[in-house]
Amino acid sequence: MLSLHTSPLEQPGTGDAGGMNVYISQTAAEMARRGVAVEVFTRATSSDQPPVVELVPGVQVRHVPAGPFEPLDREELPAQLCAFASGVLRTEAFHDPGHYDVIHSHYWLSGQVGWLARDRWGVPLVHTAHTLAKVKNAQLAEGDTPEPRSRVIGEEQVVAEADGLVANTAVEARELIGLYGADPAAVRTVAPGVDLARFTPGSKAAARAALGLPDDAVVLAFAGRIQPLKAPDVLLRGAAELLRGRPELAGRLVVLVVGGPSGTGRDQPRQLRELAVRLGIADRTRFLPPQAGPALAEVFRAADVVAVPSYSESFGLVALEAQACGTPVVAAEVGGLPVAVAHGTTGLLVPTHRADDWAAALGSLVTRPARLAELASNAVRHARRFSWRHTADALLDVYASVVTSFRSPRAEVAV
Repeated sequence: MLSLHTSPLEQPGTGDAGGMNVYISQTAAEMARRGVAVEVFTRATSSDQPPVVELVPGVQVRHVPAGPFEPLDREELPAQLCAFASGVLRTEAFHDPGHYDVIHSHYWLSGQVGWLARDRWGVPLVHTAHTLAKVKNAQLAEGDTPEPRSRVIGEEQVVAEADGLVANTAVEARELIGLYGADPAAVRTVAPGVDLARFTPGSKAAARAALGLPDDAVVLAFAGRIQPLKAPDVLLRGAAELLRGRPELAGRLVVLVVGGPSGTGRDQPRQLRELAVRLGIADRTRFLPPQAGPALAEVFRAADVVAVPSYSESFGLVALEAQACGTPVVAAEVGGLPVAVAHGTTGLLVPTHRADDWAAALGSLVTRPARLAELASNAVRHARRFSWRHTADALLDVYASVVTSFRSPRAEVAV
C-alpha cells in the first residue's frame, strides 16, 4: 500500500490525517489476519522515525525519506514524488523478483508513484482516490481554495493507468466514470467499514461525566479536521439559529467541536473560536483536540446528535462510527453520506448548508426525546451492516481479479 501524504500511524482529526488513515490501518490489519503480508509506504516526517514500524503482526509501515524531515503541505508534496518513488523502488530491489503481488495506492499522489512501480515491477495497480478534485471544486465552501489543475491532471492520469479502481459508493463510481472517463469494467464499489468492537453503545451518563457535561445537557458534536471542507462552522451557525428559535435551550445546549486545524483551516486556526464569539455561543461551545478511538467513542456516546456538515465527503466514517455508538447523525446530503446515514431512520440528511435548515433539522430531534431514541436504536443496527472485515474481503476479491486479468507492461515491451 502506498500512502505518501499521511501515515496510518498518525492520529486522525488534524493535519492531513483523517478517514483515509483509519481506512488503511483497518484494512491492512484485517488482511494480515487472513495471512496476507502488507507493507505500507509513507513519507518520513521526522528523523526520529525508525525505517520500519510494525503496525500489527503482518503489517509493516515503511518511512521513506523524501524531502525535509517535517510535515509538508499537500501542495508541496508533488515536488517529492521522485524522491518517494526512488525509496519505494529501492526497497523492492532488495527482494527477490515477484516479492509484491499487488500495489494499492491511496490518494492521487500515491497513485502517481504506484503507476511507476506497476510498470517497473510488472504487478497490477489498484487505486482508491478517497477524494476527487473535480467533485471538491464543484462543491467548495465559501472562501475555500479550489484544488489546482495539476491535481486534476494527476488524477486523470492515475485513473487512466490503474488496473482497478475502488470507489467507496456507487455515487463515487459514477463520478469516476462520468467525470474522469474511467473504464466501467475497472471500477468496483467497496464500502468502508467501522470498528464494531470499539464503537459500541454505552452509558450516556458515564460518557458525559467523563467529559464534565451535565446529565440534562443538549449535546451537539462535531468530530473531524477543522477546515472549510468539513464545515464545522455550519454546525455553529445552526446551533446559534436553534437558540434564537428556542431560547429555552440556552442553559442546556453544549456544542462539542473535536479536531485540529487542517488544510486551508491552518491559515486561520482561531477562526472557528472567533465565529463562536460573534454568534454569541462561545460559552456554549467546547473545543477538544483530536481524540483517540476509545475517547472518540465516548464523545459520540455523550452526544445527542453528531453533525457531519461537510461540503464534500466520499463516505463519512465519522457518521458510521457515531451511529455504531447509538447516536443519530445529522449530515449534509452530499457524496457518500446518504449511504452512511439512512435518512429518517438513523438520522437526517440536510440538502443545504443554510443555518435555518440545520437549526430545523437539529431542533426536530433534540426537542423530541422519543424520536431521538427511535433513531438511536436504528442507528446501531444500520452501522452493524458495515465492518472492516467485509471491506477487507471485498478488497481481496478485487486484488484477485486484477491479478488474474493483469498483463504486465514489461512483458508487452519485451514482445
